[in-house]
Amino acid sequence: MSYVLAVVTQFNNGFDEVLIKARGRAISRAVDTAEVVKNKFMPGVEVKDIKIGTEVITGEGGDKANVSSLEITMVAKAK
Repeated sequence: MSYVLAVVTQFNNGFDEVLIKARGRAISRAVDTAEVVKNKFMPGVEVKDIKIGTEVITGEGGDKANVSSLEITMVAKAK
C-alpha cells in the first residue's frame, strides 16, 4: 500500500507522469500498484507505456545472473 500512496502523492504534487520500476520478484508488486492506482484511487490516470527487459547482475562471487525488469509509465488523462 505504501507504493500506491507514493504514486498517488506524486500525481497530487502536480506531476503529469509517474514511472514505476521493478526487477525480479518485485514485478508483480509494481503491476499491482499500477492497477490499484488506476482502478481504485485515481480513475483519471492511465498506463501510457510498459517496457520489459532483462538486466545482467553480477553477484559477489563474480557470477552473472539475468534478472527481468519492468517499467510502467502512468499519466494523467487529458481533461
